Amino acid sequence: MFLLLSGVSSFAQGCILARSPEQGGLPTGEGGVLEPGHFQVTIGERHQFSYQHYVGDVYQEYRAQQRTQVENRINLVTTNLTYQWTPRISFEIDAPWLFASRKSQNSPIEYQATGLGDTILGANMWIRNPQTAPRNNFSVGLGVLMPTGNDDVQNTVNTNTTGVGAPVETTTSVDYSIQPGNGGWGLVMQWMGYQRLSKTLTFYTDGDYIATQGGTNGVVRATSTTTPLTNSVAISDQYLFEAGLEFPIPGVKGLSGTVGPRDEGVPADNLFPNSNAGFRRPGFAVTAGPGAQYVHKHNILQAGVYKAVHRDRTSSYPDSVYHTHGDAAFAQYVWLASLTHRF
Repeated sequence: MFLLLSGVSSFAQGCILARSPEQGGLPTGEGGVLEPGHFQVTIGERHQFSYQHYVGDVYQEYRAQQRTQVENRINLVTTNLTYQWTPRISFEIDAPWLFASRKSQNSPIEYQATGLGDTILGANMWIRNPQTAPRNNFSVGLGVLMPTGNDDVQNTVNTNTTGVGAPVETTTSVDYSIQPGNGGWGLVMQWMGYQRLSKTLTFYTDGDYIATQGGTNGVVRATSTTTPLTNSVAISDQYLFEAGLEFPIPGVKGLSGTVGPRDEGVPADNLFPNSNAGFRRPGFAVTAGPGAQYVHKHNILQAGVYKAVHRDRTSSYPDSVYHTHGDAAFAQYVWLASLTHRF
């Protein structure tokens, strides 16, 4: 009776940067609730290739026609360790490791970043004892996002792309969308709930909001005198919301499926009343798709594929000041997989 929704940390759509943690599961599948005094460790992988540009919710087709699209390739491997203290209260640590690259279609220069991301320590509590609440329950959690990831990875690249003459090496910070770290502290607020609709169908919902300290992280990306608000990188909030239906797959013990939408992104304004200055690409992506999980003894294998149904690069605070509206690259698909072991 344990539905593992994904088991990996989120690294949202392409240039829209978010690192919201995925939820660890619901007590509605074959695995059952994690018993008090026990641990579970989850190794997760998230893959996406972002290349389709949007301004607002309008696809910028001309970027593909002119071959000026920016391509972000993201692979995020995460390790989540959870300890069930009591039937209702658990503690967790979530540590991501990023492998990412970024390039423009019309340039041979490729930027790369690898490293530990920002780590989350958190605690979750079920409103009801899950051992006596098989039909419905709801949990809330609080945690802290710690800036353990490097927010200023730099690459040295040859900017002489003509193929003629000597190389011209330049060292620069890679774009913030592939930086392992965000550069600030954050308050993690998360929730999870489920309601059995029948013997074979369960509705679930979960999500989180990471409210950061705001301001900028000190990484200088430009030295403009006309648009100074975007010279440094913003420390931005992020969120994830998902819901769907879980159901067993007939004929295969331990196998179940899920289907439903996800909404993840970065708001233009932070929750806490701090400065919203700094460069960010706010926006969100709504995706939907199927998932499956297989439970065998103390192990849970899960995978899912989510296709974008709506993408929107919203206007940032500097956009509103300078009367501009930047774009962002989004992915068409998000691939999730994880393996959990309990002990």
